Amino acid sequence: MVTSQNYRVKVDENTYSVSDPVITGLQLLDTAGKRPSDEFLIFYLLPDGQLEEIRLDETVDLRQRGVERFITWRSDRSFRFVIDGRRFEWGAPLITGLKLKQLAGVDPQTYGVWLEVRGGEDRPVENTETVDLTAPGVERFFTGKKTTTEG
Repeated sequence: MVTSQNYRVKVDENTYSVSDPVITGLQLLDTAGKRPSDEFLIFYLLPDGQLEEIRLDETVDLRQRGVERFITWRSDRSFRFVIDGRRFEWGAPLITGLKLKQLAGVDPQTYGVWLEVRGGEDRPVENTETVDLTAPGVERFFTGKKTTTEG
């Protein structure tokens, strides 16, 4: 007896049901109506909060527990940065301080985020502020408690 099972995926903010347990990046983009698919990037949201870019011909196994989540950007390139020693990939040239805190897994109210400036003073990044990731090299950020004790 053969039973057919559907797998749920969330692409951006929409949930879809697919029958193939091993699906390509191209199939995910098609399912979400992201066309032409070669103008989009798709990232797999991993359980630890990191993003992993999925190539159009690369497959993802959906037979894990729960709904697998993906994020797309209309872009021709991805950008890399580091937060608290963990490397991330991002599909847009700009990112906000709030998004950096969310990716780092810290409380946005009690933690701050700073852009590391080699040979200079590290620069705080406010929640609504955007950082341009297009500069040469990998941007490095770190988080820490906002409140300090004066000595």
